[in-house]
Amino acid sequence: MTWAQAIVLGALQGVTEFLPISSSGHLRIASELMFGDDAGASFTAVSQLGTEAAVLVYFARDIIRIVAAWFRGLTDRAERGLDYRIGWYVIFATIPIGVLGFLLKDQIRTVGRNLWLVATVLIVFAGVIWLAERYGTKQRSMQQLTLRDGLVMGLAQCLALIPGVSRSGATASAGLFLGLEREAAFRFSFLLAIPAVTASGLFSLPDAFDPSGEGMEATGPQLLVATLVAFVIGYASIAWLLRFVSSHSMNWFGAYRVILGLTVMGLLSAGVISAT
Repeated sequence: MTWAQAIVLGALQGVTEFLPISSSGHLRIASELMFGDDAGASFTAVSQLGTEAAVLVYFARDIIRIVAAWFRGLTDRAERGLDYRIGWYVIFATIPIGVLGFLLKDQIRTVGRNLWLVATVLIVFAGVIWLAERYGTKQRSMQQLTLRDGLVMGLAQCLALIPGVSRSGATASAGLFLGLEREAAFRFSFLLAIPAVTASGLFSLPDAFDPSGEGMEATGPQLLVATLVAFVIGYASIAWLLRFVSSHSMNWFGAYRVILGLTVMGLLSAGVISAT
């Protein structure tokens, strides 16, 4: 991997991680289209550490409050309020993707990165987003979050193992189906992603230096710079997205997904890019 590739892909990770358009799908498409090779699932997972660091910084007050309330609530029933419950919701909701991510790690790094699959999923999931916007009542706030909401969104997060789905798109859509307001759905989506993405990035760190034929090989400094770029741009992306979804539909992103998916299919059909 060259320095230009590392910086471009890090920036793309920062822009797309939190938008419901799939960062892993974009990195797979962009690396093939611009560089004629796959950046690799490991590089993607490690660069996501930068965007998750952006979540930790942006939501630092909320995270500290939730963690503190969770520890206090373990021994004091009087402290078992919303923040304590959210701590448990995140823990329980992370279990499904942890199990499936470990069991399917080989498939995720190989067949899951086929561009025909990525393009198809981009289009299909645009329909899911439309249905969520169409039928979600969007009346429940963060204060009304329940364990059932957390578990359903946790199961939806498993779909993000497929490049093209989008972690935030899957979990936020599930939240809308459950009647949550858009901003509440995205806020919990960001909190829910922290343990899963952090664990995935750390687990993939050794493989990123030795992709074994499944992608371009980045050096340590390149990975560090890509992660830092993803952090800076990711922080700005969070701030913009939360303002945007407070008054705009996710269907804007759905339309973009369809256009991108059809474009990739066209390029594949014309032989301009390779599916694998």
